[in-house]
Amino acid sequence: MSSNTNNLSELRESYPESKKLVSDRSTLTQIVQQHRQLGQQIVFTNGCFDILHPGHVIYLAQAKGLGDILIVGVNSDPSIKQLKGFQRPINSLCDRLQVLAALASVDYVVPFEESTPSELLKIVCPDIYVKGGDYTRETLPETPVVEELGGIIKILPFVGSNSTTKIIEKIRNLESSS
Repeated sequence: MSSNTNNLSELRESYPESKKLVSDRSTLTQIVQQHRQLGQQIVFTNGCFDILHPGHVIYLAQAKGLGDILIVGVNSDPSIKQLKGFQRPINSLCDRLQVLAALASVDYVVPFEESTPSELLKIVCPDIYVKGGDYTRETLPETPVVEELGGIIKILPFVGSNSTTKIIEKIRNLESSS
């Protein structure tokens, strides 16, 4: 997990929701096996979750409602820079993990360095893989992996007009007008 591992270790020691933070893949494998043995349906989603807003919260609650356990893959800071540009992320990986772990709908959060969560998907083998309405099955890079694993892909519609990009633009407009 690279340079974030030390920060994640510190976060795990100091944060009350630390049981939700999964920083290594062997632990993730064990967690998935435990829930599978209990016959629980596993839902997986992923994203940057840079500035958490109501759209994210509703989306994650809807994703959780599709199964028993919701695992959220969270892009690392370098992978967000690669996807969104050098000015992102706004919030650090540790901050984003901490906020997501505080949500009742989220059972586990796990960071990933890659540009897609395909390797995590191979570990989790989710019953349901959920993405937001800005994707289609055809545009989703993970579709072949999920289908190969026998999972279902569920695209949830956008809720409201919230977006991290719009929030950042609003802040920049406020700064430039003052």
